[in-house]
Amino acid sequence: MKKKALAFAAMACSVAMLLSACGGSNSNAASGNTAGSNIITAYNSEPQNPLVPGNTNETGGGKPVGLLFSQLVSFDKDGKASNEVAESITPHADATQYTIKLKSGWKFTDGTPVTAESFTKAWSYVANAKNAQKCSSFFSAIAGYDDLQKDGLKGDEQLSGLKVVDDTTFTVDLNQSDSVFPIKVGYPAFAPLPESFYKDPKAFGEAPVGNGPYKFSKWDHNKEIALVKNPDYKGNEDVKNDGVTFKVYTDDSAAYRDIQAGNLDVMESVPAAFTKTFKTDKKVQAYSEAGSVIQTFTIPSSLDHFKNDEEGQLRRQAISMAINRDQLIDKVLNGNATAATEFTSPKTPGYSDSLKGADNLKFNASKAKELWAKADAISKYDGQLTFSYNADGGAKPIYDAVVNQLKNNLGIDAATNPIPTFQEFRDAVTNRQMKGAFRTGWQPDYPSAENYLWQLYSTAAADGNGSNDGDYKNPAFDDLCKQAAAASSTDDANKLYQQAEEILLNDLPAIPLYYSNASGVASLNVKSGYAFDWQNLPTYTEMSKK
Repeated sequence: MKKKALAFAAMACSVAMLLSACGGSNSNAASGNTAGSNIITAYNSEPQNPLVPGNTNETGGGKPVGLLFSQLVSFDKDGKASNEVAESITPHADATQYTIKLKSGWKFTDGTPVTAESFTKAWSYVANAKNAQKCSSFFSAIAGYDDLQKDGLKGDEQLSGLKVVDDTTFTVDLNQSDSVFPIKVGYPAFAPLPESFYKDPKAFGEAPVGNGPYKFSKWDHNKEIALVKNPDYKGNEDVKNDGVTFKVYTDDSAAYRDIQAGNLDVMESVPAAFTKTFKTDKKVQAYSEAGSVIQTFTIPSSLDHFKNDEEGQLRRQAISMAINRDQLIDKVLNGNATAATEFTSPKTPGYSDSLKGADNLKFNASKAKELWAKADAISKYDGQLTFSYNADGGAKPIYDAVVNQLKNNLGIDAATNPIPTFQEFRDAVTNRQMKGAFRTGWQPDYPSAENYLWQLYSTAAADGNGSNDGDYKNPAFDDLCKQAAAASSTDDANKLYQQAEEILLNDLPAIPLYYSNASGVASLNVKSGYAFDWQNLPTYTEMSKK
């Protein structure tokens, strides 16, 4: 869904969306023991933006948004899709058009009905370049998208490929076949919006009105976001608690200590200081299993000496080979991750650890030096390569280690560049102010290779239109992804996605580091329902203190 919270100090601080801050406690975060109630208190970072689904692509905002809104389909904890607001999503013969019928009786928490237009207007708003929504590229396959990227728009123009038939029926015309579309619409960017949103989008983002399993209660900025159970929700989730309050932390060790003390109920990461002991800590409930989050760092495609040309590709490959991923995982993460072998994850359909170019992700110091020398022969580079990350999270140990390895194994001038808060960090990325490498990662929005590839590395997702933060562009990659989307079977699609990945493994628009375990802790107050889902996030709706 977003760039999600990258969990560097040991596991995934879950990143849809753009990985949020893996951070411990804000001095304002703990507000006392909650063992006597059935409100679940959960670890979080301050969202980058107001809580609008189509403008949320990081986990600080993504976690509450995911509970406030329901889409056409929902996913169970294993990633299996089921119709939720949709009664049916029916493809025409070549999957270039879909007819969508809604279940009757759905309402927003302001009492207004969820209609076909609630979807078509919302999707068009997100797609419209005038509105500068971060998830715009998710709608690029819908007919009329290109028209909404032109200058001179007012912001209320509609996607020509969306047609309302009646209150519970609409059709979707695509630019090309897209077999993933019925799954993609489970991503929160495809959420419906009530009419009240358009009257004042800014105010709406501070107090959103949704149709999900919870409804908004309050947002005390930099402290907490409180959600309460929605009594009118009629979807697939069986909510076992009375609400979820997301507590904002800037120090993940403090959050862990609050878990131990019973002042916080759940967090989806483990601070570096506790990775060796959390599994045997009798004051917490520990969880650690293979996960779907990939941790990477990105080098902007516009950075001199690192562009997508021969010199840039040689330097990127050299940097990747100079990193000993197994050592990072063993020494820094205490074994709570798996070395990356490609750009999706071991939990993703079509994953392979033996693609052409996978050797570029294997430690080989001598080869790295050879490649760097070849790049220098093209154009000498003796500058300093910086690695930026948010200092309020757990990324410091990883990037200290990465920089040290590059100095020792490659002999280059490298340095860390910590940025005080996650919000400042993400703003610098969004505004294209990064002058070196920067921390990235991905928590999937829906269970498909397309989500890891097209949404992060396509031309359509570059230049602020999506999550392609490095602005990488390669027409051959784009074409293979389009062919995969039009494939007649999942197996055929995955073969094409693998070919697209082989381009990425050569170009390395980002450098894959490792796959985070789905790891975290819960307090002893939680009596049932504690587990992690396919996005490496706690099963919030299932958790109960009773």
